[in-house]
Amino acid sequence: MLRMRAAALGGLMRAARGGRRCRDPSGGLRVPSLCSAPPPQPVIAAKEPFPVELKEGKSYSWCACGHSQRQPFCDGAHKKEAPGLSPLRFTPARTGPAWLCGCKRTRTPPYCDGTHKGEAVQGAPLPPRA
Repeated sequence: MLRMRAAALGGLMRAARGGRRCRDPSGGLRVPSLCSAPPPQPVIAAKEPFPVELKEGKSYSWCACGHSQRQPFCDGAHKKEAPGLSPLRFTPARTGPAWLCGCKRTRTPPYCDGTHKGEAVQGAPLPPRA
């Protein structure tokens, strides 16, 4: 009975991980959250938003990783610097000025929501720029 429960639990854990097995050195199953690396986190590109002029109907790629040298837009730096993160592609509904997030912590990407004003962003170091 106990063996059947362990097998069922192992199957559920594999299903939750997309079928990938993960074992610790002692041979026991690990909890899925311990099996994989944490998701990549964006770096703070700026401690204030970027003022931009957007055009209705045009597609843009907002840098979500913070590594782009063309902030606030993507230049492909995520492929090397932050694999697993990708730009946010968006098309504005109207032409005009907008404030795009520079801290990469907004809850309304790609637009600034004021998150950069908090101590977590203001107290953080900025990455070196080339």
